[in-house]
Amino acid sequence: MTKDQKHPKKAGQDFRLCWESRKKALLLGTLFLAFCSFQAVAQSPQLTQELAAPEKWTSLLEACVRAVKDGHSTAVDYDCFQSRQQELDQYLDELAAVSEETLLAQKQSTQLAFLINAYNAWTVKLILNNWPEVESIRDLGSILRSPWKKSFIPLLGDTVSLDDIEHGMIRQEGRFDDPRIHFAVNCASIGCPALRAEAYSGDTIDAQLEEQTQSFLADPSRNRFEDGGLEVSSIFKWYRGDFEKGWRGYNDLESFLGHYGNSLNLSAEQVSKLNAGEITIDFLDYDWRLNKAP
Repeated sequence: MTKDQKHPKKAGQDFRLCWESRKKALLLGTLFLAFCSFQAVAQSPQLTQELAAPEKWTSLLEACVRAVKDGHSTAVDYDCFQSRQQELDQYLDELAAVSEETLLAQKQSTQLAFLINAYNAWTVKLILNNWPEVESIRDLGSILRSPWKKSFIPLLGDTVSLDDIEHGMIRQEGRFDDPRIHFAVNCASIGCPALRAEAYSGDTIDAQLEEQTQSFLADPSRNRFEDGGLEVSSIFKWYRGDFEKGWRGYNDLESFLGHYGNSLNLSAEQVSKLNAGEITIDFLDYDWRLNKAP
């Protein structure tokens, strides 16, 4: 995850155009879309459920991700991933084999799970490409281009960047519109929400996103009530707009955070004051050091 919210020029536009075309086709009830979707699924019958065998990604995550901070976050054993790099590469190849048409033929929850898994797996691969010298993912960029803008990922028939996946696809306006994705995509940094020790699945992603959100907010090193004010992660500053778009009726950051008052260890009175705008919200510095296991 980055604080750069600019949409990509190509992959995100292609994805958006394809999606808009699909919505129009659905609205008109044309047989053409049904035929195209059938053809995409028929050509890749093994990819019609979860796409790219997420159990392979789960196996790697279970082996190489360690719980820290009382279970509120995780650290990554990159030596473990390096020793199993062939398995990771096989999974990445399976991700690359999924066409845009096949992805769009799936239900939305499956599409979202696929994209989050792709983002997280390719972030791990980026670190491994520079392991063990790397101390922060930000070191992998240049003066002219951040590491998130590097186009090195074969996905959906194109070569894209991490920003393309996150901002052009996952955060595409009017597509998923779920701010909890910010607690699922992992930027390989200590300040970032945990890299979940299992793959995301279309059948369970709502519960997974909810668990990620609650766990992140319950971490007092990144979100806490102190001296009469609420101090929260800079994620809420960078992406404040995403939390104020009306997801489940929450139109401002205060009401979103108030909804998770239990996770933030707020009393009912504090939640009430927060919703009334009587509690200040400050944003903590972000820790960009690599989330490597000790």
